[in-house]
Amino acid sequence: MATDNAVIVIAQAETEHGEAVVVGDDHAADHSTETLGGENLAHAESGMPQLDPAIFPNLIFWLVVALVALYLILSRVALPRIGTVMTERNDAISNDIEEAALLKRRAEEAEASYNAALAKARDEAHKISAENKAQIDKELALLMAKADAEIGVKSGESEKRIGEIRASAARSVEEVARATAAEIVDALMPGSGDPGALDAAIANRLKG
Repeated sequence: MATDNAVIVIAQAETEHGEAVVVGDDHAADHSTETLGGENLAHAESGMPQLDPAIFPNLIFWLVVALVALYLILSRVALPRIGTVMTERNDAISNDIEEAALLKRRAEEAEASYNAALAKARDEAHKISAENKAQIDKELALLMAKADAEIGVKSGESEKRIGEIRASAARSVEEVARATAAEIVDALMPGSGDPGALDAAIANRLKG
């Protein structure tokens, strides 16, 4: 019966650990069976090795070593690089903000210059318009005065010409009337006509 139990335990040990056990005689088999059974019982009672209180100091030591190594890596390598990147980003953002502010100031100055130039151009345009208007009014006044003078001269010449025409017409009428009257007088009273009296009578008639 003990031999059967030993064989069963040996088979279990080979199955769990994959170890080969050579049995020499019945005493050796009994001893090996007891040893393997004790180890299996110890493993079964302990469970997970991490939960074994006997190895807690060793685990704590290596945990502290890992944390210190992680801290050194972060403080010496990772954090400085992160700080450098953050500094560069902050500098880039600051430069962009300053450049934007500079461009804004330049745009405001350009707008102010444009408004000033526009106002100056408007003033100059109004001034030029006023000067041109005054010059045009002055030239127009001179042209009107010249036209009036020419019209006056033309009117005087026309009146003079009309007077000459009237005088010539009056002389022509007087001559025609004198000739007609002389012919009538000669026809009615031959040889009795007085030219002086006839001229006086005709002149009085034309005046009256």
